[in-house]
Amino acid sequence: MGLQDRQKRGFRRFIRSFAYAIEGLKHVIKKEQNMFVHIGFAIITILFAWMLDFPILHWMILLLVIGGMLSLEIMNTAIERTVDLITEEYHPLAKRAKDIAASAVFVFGIFAAIIGILLFLPPLIEWFQIVFGGV
Repeated sequence: MGLQDRQKRGFRRFIRSFAYAIEGLKHVIKKEQNMFVHIGFAIITILFAWMLDFPILHWMILLLVIGGMLSLEIMNTAIERTVDLITEEYHPLAKRAKDIAASAVFVFGIFAAIIGILLFLPPLIEWFQIVFGGV
C-alpha cells in the first residue's frame, strides 16, 4: 500500500469525516426551511410517542421513519446544490433532476404518514376511551 492509499484511510481522516458530516448537518438545519419543518414535526412526534408510552418496537419503527425522512431531505438538498453548481441557468434537465429528488422525499413522506397513523391510532383511541370513559 502506497503513501497516498494510507493517507486516504487514516484514523485522523476517519475522525475528520465526522466533522464534515456535522458541518453539513448544521448547514442544512440552518439554511433549509424544509429540514427545519421536518425536525419540528419529528420533535412533536417524539413527544407524542413518549406521552403515549410507545412500546420499544413502535419506537424503533418511529425512529427509523424519522431518520429516513431527515436523511432523504439531506440527500435532496445535496442533489439540488449539485445541480445548482453545474448550471445557474434554467435547464429542463436540471429542473427534472431537482423535481425527482424532491419526489423521493414526497413519496417517503406519504408512507411515513401512513406508518404514523398505524402507530398512533390505536394508542390514541385507547387514550380517548380512558379520558372520556368510553363516550
